[in-house]
Amino acid sequence: MNRKPGCCGLIVRLLLGALVPLFLHCGDSGGGSAKKQTTIQVKGSDTMVNVAQAWAEAYKKVQPSIEIEVSGGGSGVGIAALTKGSIDIATCSRNMKTEEREEVKSNTGKDPVEFVVGFDALAVFVHKDNPIDSISIDDLDRIYDEKGTISKWSQIGIAIPGSRHDKIVRVSRQSSSGTYEFFREVVLHKHDFRLGSCDMNGSKEVTELVANTKTAIGYSGMGYVTPHVKMLKIKKSPADPAYAPTVENTLNHAYPLGRSLLMYTPGEPAGAVKAFLDWILSDAGQRIVEQTGFVPIKLVQTINR
Repeated sequence: MNRKPGCCGLIVRLLLGALVPLFLHCGDSGGGSAKKQTTIQVKGSDTMVNVAQAWAEAYKKVQPSIEIEVSGGGSGVGIAALTKGSIDIATCSRNMKTEEREEVKSNTGKDPVEFVVGFDALAVFVHKDNPIDSISIDDLDRIYDEKGTISKWSQIGIAIPGSRHDKIVRVSRQSSSGTYEFFREVVLHKHDFRLGSCDMNGSKEVTELVANTKTAIGYSGMGYVTPHVKMLKIKKSPADPAYAPTVENTLNHAYPLGRSLLMYTPGEPAGAVKAFLDWILSDAGQRIVEQTGFVPIKLVQTINR
């Protein structure tokens, strides 16, 4: 039986004509073009993890097409990732060292740019039932320093109620932590820590261990205080007045362990990263700094006017 010329070609064209709209419909969810997602990688300071996650969640509501991925590990971990070019922003609770800046420039070809996004009072915590109210930096040095001579609470006149011993349990941070580096520089005068401390991976873990150990002492950001621990007032020297880690004392520099909360980018930020940083420095972003227990830069700017 002979077929009419062009019959097969006509059938193919008809089939294709029917399928093309179907394919177009499948590639278009909801009948409109899907917005492209942009991901910003933020990594570093454990002190800043809570505030950085709060920023990410709030910013998602402002810019749904921007995904902010936040992780900790310590300021040193964030700086190492910035050096490798694997993140957009490094969060740090200490300033970058000269050699770290040089390494970032050498590996990425870009100078790291620093942004102060808030302030923190590095707090010294003890168990809530510990009767001590204040401590000097000299005594902290003698507790934590490798050549320190204080190992019992009784050596500084403190009796721990309900405890069978008064040996001080020293709670510290891992060496990649910016909090560790800051404490080592300011309190230990760059000396090494005494061996035998309980080195925790995060700020939250520090306060949790102190809360469960009557003879413990530890240090972390002021934003990690809980009802189960007590923040000590700090003296610059035994003869000086003691100041609590409060917003006011951080702003006027009376509290001796105040520090900046920092973000670093490889070179001047642009596009989505710049927009995110601008939002962090806005009133909306700075409210989150205050809500998470830290000191917003807006207050500092007001005080300094």
